Amino acid sequence: MAGGNNISRMSPRQKMINLMYIVLTALLCLNVSSDVLIGYNQVHEGLHHTNSNLTAKNEVQFLYLQNLYENNPAKVGAWFEKGKDLREVSESLCLTIDSLKTAIARQADGEDGDPYNLDNQDDLEAAAVTMLRPGTNEGTKLRKRVDGFRNYVSTLISDSAKRNAVVNMLSTDVAGKKTGMVSKSWETKNFDKMPAIAAVTILTKLENDIRQAEGEALTDLITNVDIGDVRVNELDAYVIPNSNMVMRGSKYTANIVLAAIDTTQRPTVFVNGSRLPNDRGLLEITAGNVGTHEYSGYIEVMKGDGTTDRRPFKSSYTVMEPMATISPTLMNVLYAGIDNPVSISVPGFPMNAVHATMTNGTLTRKGDSWIARPGKIGTEAVITVTATSDGSSRTVGSTSFRVRKLPDPSPYIPVKDAQGNTVYYKGAPKKLSKSALMTAESLGAAIDDDILNVSYSVVYFSTIFFDSMGNAIPEVSDGAAFSRRQKEQFRRLKPGKSFFISNVKAKGPDGITRDIPPMQVTLN
Repeated sequence: MAGGNNISRMSPRQKMINLMYIVLTALLCLNVSSDVLIGYNQVHEGLHHTNSNLTAKNEVQFLYLQNLYENNPAKVGAWFEKGKDLREVSESLCLTIDSLKTAIARQADGEDGDPYNLDNQDDLEAAAVTMLRPGTNEGTKLRKRVDGFRNYVSTLISDSAKRNAVVNMLSTDVAGKKTGMVSKSWETKNFDKMPAIAAVTILTKLENDIRQAEGEALTDLITNVDIGDVRVNELDAYVIPNSNMVMRGSKYTANIVLAAIDTTQRPTVFVNGSRLPNDRGLLEITAGNVGTHEYSGYIEVMKGDGTTDRRPFKSSYTVMEPMATISPTLMNVLYAGIDNPVSISVPGFPMNAVHATMTNGTLTRKGDSWIARPGKIGTEAVITVTATSDGSSRTVGSTSFRVRKLPDPSPYIPVKDAQGNTVYYKGAPKKLSKSALMTAESLGAAIDDDILNVSYSVVYFSTIFFDSMGNAIPEVSDGAAFSRRQKEQFRRLKPGKSFFISNVKAKGPDGITRDIPPMQVTLN
């Protein structure tokens, strides 16, 4: 808190008001934009709708595989058993994810919390408590299960292009440049300091990817069933996106393919009435408005008898608003003259694609963190974050910080305790033993309030002793060290007596020399 030498004269009520101001200001810094929350709601609703469609489509495919098995158990048995195991594994994983979404909702809203009707959508603690709590480690468990499912489902997909697309879609690797610092885990990146609605949306998107992978594997199992014309008669068009969720301004990329396609000829693909400009089925759409966007089309392929076979398809993609997270590690302000650690991240972008600048000072990247060193006191410092995607850079957020002078430190005498450890004696009402005082060599000063931890260099101080007649005896220091005359006065002190250390001048890392409050030393 500010106040300088006036702190000692503040009433307890005024000190409490100042403390509450700091806490409320910090809370304001943590508020999440309502526009972002609305965007996440739209995304979550669209993903939930897509998941329902994917689940229904997978159910139809499995029933078809089951029907093939009932008609020809000898030929279809091995593929049907793989399909049944796949359904059980994917269903179990999706049920686990649903339970985690419910747990986050209840953590945010109470026992009646509903992940599809969140009240406290901007709760920044619910996801971390549910997914990252030591002991339960639900986020770590989920990551390991997703890794296991990815490795398992990839063995069921024979086509290398489809298999690579599924592996990339379900990857839990945290993209970014390796540094000497410990990198964030997948669960920390997705659930630490993440609004409740964003965490639920991320989990729903994960379900979406699992259902997508399940559908690709079921398609491959059906394709591998060698039962002649039945398989050919059930050809269908499928869309394989790199991801169903993209940031506004970036590209939605998907491969549109025909199952069991003849590699000797390429099909012709039409999307929303227009033919794709390539023969690889690669669809690219620049993401625009936030929300779910649907598209449809058809694939034309030449059959062996020279006629054309047309297969329609439908799909959708979801666009979410980019959101940057900027938070000072120390407080909701930046202090002039020292390094202020700052955390900056943009969900959905690797750290090497995130860049930041600052007005009124310098901002330097240090591994996955940043160091802000502001300039002029009293002038705001604005940190602006940009993210690079597909070769283009765009601004994703900015935050203003107040720049303040470092608070005044408190003086202390470093002494040894009974175990030989150095402790800081900070004056009355605590008492100091004479033996400890006699071993002290100098006076120190520092800010040590559990928020800042900054050391100062003492330049000068004086002591005032009182003789038996009550006369004041001033003595001056030797810089930060006790002078010979001061130590001589220490030896003359009797138990229960006191003296004062005043006129203390200390220089901080900001280069400012300031007068700091005095202290009273009382012997046992």
